Amino acid sequence: MYSYDEPVYLISVVAKILNIHPQTLRQYEREGLIEPGRTDGKMRLYSQRDIDKIKTILRLTRDLGVNLAGVDIVLRLKERLDEMDNELEELRQNLEKIRRQEDGISKGSIVTKRSSYEIIVFKED
Repeated sequence: MYSYDEPVYLISVVAKILNIHPQTLRQYEREGLIEPGRTDGKMRLYSQRDIDKIKTILRLTRDLGVNLAGVDIVLRLKERLDEMDNELEELRQNLEKIRRQEDGISKGSIVTKRSSYEIIVFKED
């Protein structure tokens, strides 16, 4: 089985899965929204993570009417939030470790992880 980040899908396969034209994927790449892997022969290969990111782009553009410049901003903000969530989780773990050392606590969690955001797309019927 392939990992989530391993590029294995050809552009034609991704286009078929997502029911879009391969040119749309090329445009997303030109705009810097996605970066597919490449074979030695320069063929584009997409990972499952890439496909999920493309699905997000399609939801933003089709369902919410966001243009590609707006999509770029949303994706960059999402990336930054992910980084900050990871940093916050590390700080929580360090704080919990320090508190356990100070208090001699060995059971239970003092600090719990919470996601700082979720992207929810509502589809109108």
